[in-house]
Amino acid sequence: MTSHRIAHPHTLDADRPLSFQFDGTSYQGFSGDSLASALLANGVRLIGRSFKYHRPRGFLAAGPEEPNGLMQLGTGAFQTPNIKATVQPLYDGLIAQSQNRWPSLAFDVMGINDMAAGLLAAGFYYKTFMWPASFWEKIYEPLIRRAAGLGKASGAPDPDTYAQGYLFCDCLVIGAGPAGLISALASARAGLRVIVCEQDFALGGRLLSERNPFADHSAQDWLAAVIAELSALPNVQIFSNTMVFGHYDGGTFGAIESKPASHADTTSTHPRQILWRIVARHAVLASGAIERPQVFSGNDRPGIMLGSAIRTYLHRYGVACGRTTMVATSQDEGWQTAFDLHHAGQPVVGIAESRPDCADTLKAQARQAGIPVFLNARITETTGHLSLNSFTVTHAQGRTLLQCDTIAMSNGWTPTIHLTCHHGNKPRWDATRSMFLADRLPQGLCVAGAAAGETGHDATLRSALTQTQTILDAMGKSMPALTLPRSIADTVPSASFFMNAEIRKAFVDFQHDVTSQDVALAYREGYRSVEHLKRYTTLGMGTDQGKTSNTAGLALMASLCGLEIADVGTTVFRPPYEPVAIGALAGPHHGPHYRTTRLGAAHQEWVAADAVFVEAGQWLRPQYFPQAGETHWRQSVDREVLQTRRAVGLCDVSTLGKIEVTGRDALAFLDFVYCNPIASLSVGKCRYGLMLREDGFVYDDGTIARLADTHFVITTTTAQAGAVMNHLDYCHQMHKPNWDVRMTSVSERFSQFALAGPQARDVLAAVFGAYTDVTDAGLPYLGCVEVPLSPHLTVRLFRLSFSGERAYEIAIPSPYARSLVRALREAGRAYGLVLYGTEALGVMRIEKGHVAGNELNGMTTARDLGLGRMVSRKKDFIGRVLAQRPALIDPDRPQLVGVQAVDPHASFGAGAHFIAQGAPHHIEHDEGYITSVAYSPHAQRLIGLGLIKNGPQRHGDIVVAYDQMRGQHTLVELVDPCFYDREGVRLHG
Repeated sequence: MTSHRIAHPHTLDADRPLSFQFDGTSYQGFSGDSLASALLANGVRLIGRSFKYHRPRGFLAAGPEEPNGLMQLGTGAFQTPNIKATVQPLYDGLIAQSQNRWPSLAFDVMGINDMAAGLLAAGFYYKTFMWPASFWEKIYEPLIRRAAGLGKASGAPDPDTYAQGYLFCDCLVIGAGPAGLISALASARAGLRVIVCEQDFALGGRLLSERNPFADHSAQDWLAAVIAELSALPNVQIFSNTMVFGHYDGGTFGAIESKPASHADTTSTHPRQILWRIVARHAVLASGAIERPQVFSGNDRPGIMLGSAIRTYLHRYGVACGRTTMVATSQDEGWQTAFDLHHAGQPVVGIAESRPDCADTLKAQARQAGIPVFLNARITETTGHLSLNSFTVTHAQGRTLLQCDTIAMSNGWTPTIHLTCHHGNKPRWDATRSMFLADRLPQGLCVAGAAAGETGHDATLRSALTQTQTILDAMGKSMPALTLPRSIADTVPSASFFMNAEIRKAFVDFQHDVTSQDVALAYREGYRSVEHLKRYTTLGMGTDQGKTSNTAGLALMASLCGLEIADVGTTVFRPPYEPVAIGALAGPHHGPHYRTTRLGAAHQEWVAADAVFVEAGQWLRPQYFPQAGETHWRQSVDREVLQTRRAVGLCDVSTLGKIEVTGRDALAFLDFVYCNPIASLSVGKCRYGLMLREDGFVYDDGTIARLADTHFVITTTTAQAGAVMNHLDYCHQMHKPNWDVRMTSVSERFSQFALAGPQARDVLAAVFGAYTDVTDAGLPYLGCVEVPLSPHLTVRLFRLSFSGERAYEIAIPSPYARSLVRALREAGRAYGLVLYGTEALGVMRIEKGHVAGNELNGMTTARDLGLGRMVSRKKDFIGRVLAQRPALIDPDRPQLVGVQAVDPHASFGAGAHFIAQGAPHHIEHDEGYITSVAYSPHAQRLIGLGLIKNGPQRHGDIVVAYDQMRGQHTLVELVDPCFYDREGVRLHG
């Protein structure tokens, strides 16, 4: 029986009853219920035990600010601790358990802690367990660890799946209450790309929790119309059940989307949560505000709740939280709770107003409803064990003892401004409105509605439009026509903040059992700084993060210090706003998916061409393409090399890291992170770039292409793609934080293909000649151009060569990669086009003396690799100073040389060490080593690259290549690293 369900509002589906369990007992709710509302509908008020004293606790709130209603959901490996029942949607078969109690919720043995509260005051863990020291490891620490924590993980591998993704928009609206919805509607009608994120599983915010507040509209109809229009617009994405938990650099927000859960379905493959990284040009924080509890003796008993929560359960869920209710308020809005309960037929025993007087209209309305009013009143004591039974109210006429099972507290509002503080900004206390407001806002973020301290629906909607107008002005858009609903009450007076002067054991932080006495003790012991107060008492820690406790704790400390709240200050909120599952941060990257095999967009084309594949990091790349009659892999590779140099070859180079760099300071930034000059790079040109680490060693190499004044594309080696992206982020944040630079990895967005050989331009012209000029004049060596093939498809052409032949690289959005490959192969058929893989690519790069991963091993400098002349002496760059250390410019350092056997038929391998002829094969005679080896069909012998002391001056020397692992020692000649077309005639065409 749902004994406390008094109505079925439109937010519930009465035709869809749902069964669930709590602590082994079966109950029933409806689709649209939260777990908390379903429990209250069934008369369940005792839902947990407090952390330290194990006191009985009931629901305090109805949203994410709930400090008490933490549940263990699911069973076995699927169980998840510390889920807030107030935000958990009810589903059929849900199994929930209360936490932090033994053996049962009604009888908890650890409840004895409440009797020993004097021994467990603030900082007791610093003062206890000090002696004898030998007890610490075997007695004290195990006891503390056993007592710590509010829930228990299953201990089994998490069977749920998680996903991750990126989203981009012009305007991110955080919160889908009236302010958020009207801001989203205005932005969307103006043509902006809009994303709306709402933590609740239903849109509407406080509109779902009130009687109709509009004078000229039905709130239900207005809300439905706005949601329907937003849902139908192609430029709007709406995410419910999605918590924006952090605000990071570059307009990036972290959000967790929780999918509709059904832990009873162990076969589901849907992700439990999705971690979204949302990059927004502008954001509107319309996250609302949190009602504050009052601080009085015994204010934590089950049945004592926030007035706004009681109205939410009443209007949104049709649930009466108790049989009889007392309203304790310091603001006009608290009276509305009493009137709403009376309107719903629920008894109200009185209104305890802390102010000496209030509006005559309120008193008249209370008289008409027959509700007693106590002015200048405060609750001073409550009674009850597992639930509230009675309370004492002290007022202007004396003291009155009343019987009731529910108290509705209203003590003003705290704007939910956590995201405004994640860049280190502290909120400021506004004494006129008795609340903390956002002070300095991060760039691109604005605050609207109750989060900005606005009261009343008219002011809330107007503030949302004002902030949206600012965004539209910045985007060069005009405000569209909008008709706002008119509120019944034009304004709601600002609330005062009430602190009871006659309190004994009153709870400030309900989750961690921090009392007013703990704050007083911290004051007496010198922990008066807000940072010390937080850590000494644990005030505002845990999952609550100060949502319902901070203001009261700071007010108490201010009173003890004889200061104003503004003078005491506050701590800074840090991400995440709410706890985030570690599984969501890891995403799918665990087990066999920790390093998943990655396939290029054209992979199936290579499969159809009978490619043999090789693992290149996480990628599966074509190694070579055998043809009929070829019995050895080298036959295939030799054919691919010779045909490419004779005619034309096609190779997939999509695995290269590709990073777009944009912004006003992008050119200067690239000039700073690369050691060779980049500042002179003109639009439409490419340049080879060498990147050093801070210690002066080579980090990576690649190309830089300037597509527009402030738009660059850089490539990295396959192995270093992720590391270089992190390196660029680090250099930006730590070295040039004020520069206007944005980096975006597009490695997967674009597939890239190399077309090399004397006939490469002919094949390119056959495919793209109708769209752009690919002659030497139109696309010269080291040139680049963007070519629109259609209004929705643009390719990028680069005149780059890694093979030593005339060559081009073509970058195309990955969905079109297979079509491009087919078009190039078809066009190349007349020119003898051959597919070549990584083996042939390696052969040609060694023939040309190009360094790659074997040489870029983290232990070489630009000078070691024969690239010393590239290093600029006229600018600052990462690694400039440390690259000049004496040991790094010592002539005896191993430097790059070419290697070939004296006997053309002899064999040697990479890793072999150079030792002078006649010298013993010992480590002290080691002069360097061979880094890369390949058979060159051009030279018809094995060739290689290596590093040897004073290498450039030793061309023509004969040394021994000693390979102890293979049991080889071969006489080799040191030669120029470039074995093919040293003059570069073929390269330039």
